[in-house]
Amino acid sequence: MPSTTLENPPEADVSLSHGLKQRHLSMIALGGVIGAGLFVGSGAGIAAAGPSIVIAYTLSGLLVMLVMRMLGEMSAAYPSSGSFSAHAERAIGPWAGFTVGWAFWVLLCTAVGLESIGAAKIVTGWLPGTPEWAWVALFVVVFCATNLAAVKNFGEFEFWFAALKVGAISLFLVLGVLAIAGVLPGADSPGTSNLFGEGGFLPNGAEGLVIGLLASVFAYGGLETVTIAAAESENPVKGVANAVRTAMWRIALFYIGSMAIVVTLVPWDSKEVVEKGPYVAVLDQLGIPGAAQLMDVVVFVALLSAMNANIFGASRIAYSLVERGQGPKSLGKVSSGVPRVAVLASSVFGFVCVVLSYWRPDDVFPWLLNMIGAVILIVWIFIAVTQLRLRRRLEREAPEKLVVRMWAFPVLTWVALAGMVAIFVLMARESDTRVQLYSSGGMTLFLASVGYAWQRTRARA
Repeated sequence: MPSTTLENPPEADVSLSHGLKQRHLSMIALGGVIGAGLFVGSGAGIAAAGPSIVIAYTLSGLLVMLVMRMLGEMSAAYPSSGSFSAHAERAIGPWAGFTVGWAFWVLLCTAVGLESIGAAKIVTGWLPGTPEWAWVALFVVVFCATNLAAVKNFGEFEFWFAALKVGAISLFLVLGVLAIAGVLPGADSPGTSNLFGEGGFLPNGAEGLVIGLLASVFAYGGLETVTIAAAESENPVKGVANAVRTAMWRIALFYIGSMAIVVTLVPWDSKEVVEKGPYVAVLDQLGIPGAAQLMDVVVFVALLSAMNANIFGASRIAYSLVERGQGPKSLGKVSSGVPRVAVLASSVFGFVCVVLSYWRPDDVFPWLLNMIGAVILIVWIFIAVTQLRLRRRLEREAPEKLVVRMWAFPVLTWVALAGMVAIFVLMARESDTRVQLYSSGGMTLFLASVGYAWQRTRARA
């Protein structure tokens, strides 16, 4: 059993400011589900699964809803910048918090590097001849500076970034529905020809659906940020509760709804779906002028938004770990309510990842990408196991803190765990994802070993 109790939580976030408003949290929650992976990466899933990509996103979306509900229950009971890492320590033990916290930190920092590269590539397309590395450096410096300032600056950036993303995808959904209904000027409704023609609803069989499912699962990353940010809001409990309670319709509308529109309006095997991205393919089909340029702007904003959020999330996870005695003390230094050393360290790590992509693109950088490939799934497993243990203790020791409750506990928690295990099995079957599974598993085992050794040493001391 862990050494901490519900009455003595491992972290209280006493040094951080509480400058995020409810409107910031609401838009972070909305924008968190709309990433560049949805706008561009979903094309590969459609090419593999065909129209059945809607089923893939529905299944993975249901799993994500369960994970968010579990995380929301714990975060509403105990808001913490450490989020699932702090909860894992409370429920399982310090080694668990150490493992999942540092694994997630590596994931977020690496993602910062990847997103800065993606944003730089878009800008060099607009401004040919400008050096890509200079744009990367500029983006990292800008968002490092944003996060070094008061937390409300981060909130304002994310508010407007999220507003643009939500506006863009909402407009896409409206145009798509009008086109399917046959009332959009200049666009003929295809009916169900694209859904059941061209090889049928499952053109590549169950194997194609599996590939689409694996692609869709990892498109949902980013939902965890709102539970990290809630710890620095005016009303953490209310903020988490509202975000989690609206997760269902957001996922259904933005992900499942947009995938349904894409495969209804455009043939799934169209080359444009992969080459240009599914959203550009649809807008081109509808005759929307400048569709590619418009989506470039939206994807660019989505990448910058993700960079901003990931630097924030990484710095808060690192701060939380240090506060619980699980990292270098220097990372825990707080100035004006901001863990500035943690912000700098997270930004520098992200920039190092970019340097590796240029310096060692054939060995070190791919190894790093594989290492983080399945981390989000490992985080979800820790969340489910933590919730199973913490819920019983909450009911026994502090039932008034159960502001958000997991549906049909413990049945749906076990269903979610079974789904995660099934995804692990599917990843082991596919050659492309098998390496990611083993690499992420190796990093997790290493961190768990270090965390357990540290825990034993601390117990003896």
